[in-house]
Amino acid sequence: MNDVVIFDGTCNVCAGSVNFIMRHEAKPDLFFTPLQSPAGAHLLRQFNFDPVDARTFVLVSHGVAYVKSEAAIRVCGHFQGAWRGLSIVRIIPRPIRDWAYDVFARNRYRWFGRLEACMVPTPELDARFILE
Repeated sequence: MNDVVIFDGTCNVCAGSVNFIMRHEAKPDLFFTPLQSPAGAHLLRQFNFDPVDARTFVLVSHGVAYVKSEAAIRVCGHFQGAWRGLSIVRIIPRPIRDWAYDVFARNRYRWFGRLEACMVPTPELDARFILE
């Protein structure tokens, strides 16, 4: 299976990020699953994460789980054109990147709101989502 992004399906920013990723991928090879879905919860438990703890998204790639800024940087590697250059933030030391990520994650609902239910993919994107 291709790389899987596990995201908080009730977070406005997270849902927007999924849409951003799909618009800017070089090729549509990422899959997505909300952590609130059975598949997302199962994957999180498989990598020893608590599915109830929605402080970060996770990228599972080649059997390895990446979190926080490292997950984001690795997702940028899937982008096309200049968007791929976002991975330049890797030059910032990881503790600083992850601190900034944690501050953002802690405040995302307050700053950007929360959805009442998980985002639902459109029929044309449904094949890219793993829910069960």
